Parts: sequence; C-alpha cells; structure tokens
Amino acid sequence: MNLIEREVITITRSRIHLKPFQLGRVSYQAVETTPYGIEMINAPSQWSEAQGNDVVVAVLDTGCDLTHPDLRDRIIGGRNFTSTDSNDYSDSHYHGTHVAGTIAASLNGVGVVGVAPKVKLLILKVLDANGSGSYDSLINAIQYAISWRGPNQEKVRVISMSLGGPNDVPALHDAIKRAVNSGILVVCASGNSGDGSDRTDETTYPGYYNEVVSVGAVDQNQKLAPFSNTNEEIDFVAPGVNVLSTYPGNRLATLSGTSMATPHVSGAAAILIQKAEKESGRTLTEPEIYDLLRENTVSIGLSRNAQGNGLLYLQGGQQSNSGQSKKKKKRTLYI
Repeated sequence: MNLIEREVITITRSRIHLKPFQLGRVSYQAVETTPYGIEMINAPSQWSEAQGNDVVVAVLDTGCDLTHPDLRDRIIGGRNFTSTDSNDYSDSHYHGTHVAGTIAASLNGVGVVGVAPKVKLLILKVLDANGSGSYDSLINAIQYAISWRGPNQEKVRVISMSLGGPNDVPALHDAIKRAVNSGILVVCASGNSGDGSDRTDETTYPGYYNEVVSVGAVDQNQKLAPFSNTNEEIDFVAPGVNVLSTYPGNRLATLSGTSMATPHVSGAAAILIQKAEKESGRTLTEPEIYDLLRENTVSIGLSRNAQGNGLLYLQGGQQSNSGQSKKKKKRTLYI
C-alpha cells in the first residue's frame, strides 16, 4: 500500500488535531533492520554501554500497538485520556506506534530497532483515531506523567510530544513548566509549517516554548527538510524524512515530519541519562540532561534558526567534532 498525505497539524482553542506529513510504504519484515536515522545519530555505538535501560519515556500521542513484537516488551504502563475507558491506550491510528518504535523498538532480530532498545515506555493516549484530542486531555496527561510512579517507583524522565499547532495556550504552557521544574525533559516537534527558508520564522506550540527541546527535521543527506519550522527556539535537528518504524498490525512503515525527528532525540536522551547517572551515581537535573544533548551534536552548516545546536550525534565518549559555540537554553521556571 502506498499512501501520500500532507501533514497538517492544526490547533484550536478547544481541540488539537494531527495528520502525519507523509505516510509511505507499509510492509511486513521478518529480518531486523536498523533504520538510517538510528545510524545517522550514531546510536548503535552506545549500545554496548547503554540502551536506555530502565529509563522511562512518556509518549503523548495516539496510543500504541501493545502487541507489536518490537514494542510489547518496552511498555511499562499507560492511560487513555481521550475516552472514559482509561485502560485502553491501544493505537487506533498509527502515529503513536511509529513514534514509539523510533524511541524504543527492541533489539530482537525482527522488524526494526529503536534508538534506545531497552527503554521503558509510558503510553499516554491524548489523540483519538482521527488524530484529534482536547487540550484538557493533553494537560491532564502531562500532569499524570509528572506524578506517575512505576512498580519499582520509577519516574518519567522524558516526555515526547510529536504534536502541536499555531496557538499559545497558557494552561498547556504552565503544565510544561511544571514538568520541567520536576526534572523531566520535554521534547517536542518544532512543526511542519516551514517554507524552505531560514529567513522566515514559523512557530508551532508547544514546540516554540522556551522550556521544551524543540526538534527540526533533516533528510538522509543531512539537508533540512523543507517542511521543518525555523525560528530562534530550535534546539536540535534529527532524521525526519522517510523514517522507517513500527506500524500497527506487526508491520513497518515510513513516515516523514518533525514528528519523526522528535523521538530520535527522546531516545537519545534516555541513553545519555543512563550512561551519565551510572558514572555519577546520582540523578541528573533537567538542565544537565539538556547540556548532555548539546554536547552530542555536530554542525551541518545551517543557521541557528534552522539547526539550533546542530544535528544530534551521540559521541561515544568522544568530543563533539563541531567546534562551534553551542546555543544555551534559557529556562523560564514556573512558580
């Protein structure tokens, strides 16, 4: 099946709505494949030391295929915020399953492998089968992620949100500030309203909030995707064009969008958290996690409004080969 859809992420005062930018070929695959994006960010170089073991990433999206062979062992829990049945957080769309696979698909010899193949996923369904949801659902899911505790008192360390729209909603902003203040790294898609020029700014929320990690998209040749937003709040770019990942029904699919770039950064954060906390013997703060990401980038020769700190590239203990001064994130804390 070959389908092409333009991604239109729209937002109103009462609803959020999501359509993926481009859905490519959907297929079955028995032999495990490492998607090009996983290689591009150099994730496999880290797996002998860290695979995101026991780090919890909350994925706020359309849910997840809970029986997919690449994902079923990665899911630690979940909740549905779109209906009265809070226990049904399965994916009736496909976007959330795809995002989850890029973060965490298991290294199991079949399908695909994700950035952090031993990370734990907390699946928080905030968008329904049509990719639509309310702000209340999104805000409640963020608050749930902050207070959630796992069976061994695990806490959410990263929130991954591949969604957004044009309006600044203060209650959503406040919820994100609370998450950041509680030590959670919030990673968001920058948006798909780009016009191919870094001389014009495109803003999408929550990706434009200063407190979040805003992620733009590049293609397999490290060229900025023409749909990727550019503005002063971009923090990193990651692979987001023709990204192969998990799809409901034990299948794989390629999708494109800043939605697909975002989970590369979320998975990388999990690896860096595991490595650094093992070495230091303490829990990292949110600014420290952000700084680790900054240290693991390389410039691809674009303006800061296009690439932020640069292309995510896990160094494997080496120094960044960028040589450029890094963009320091300002933190606006919630009181």
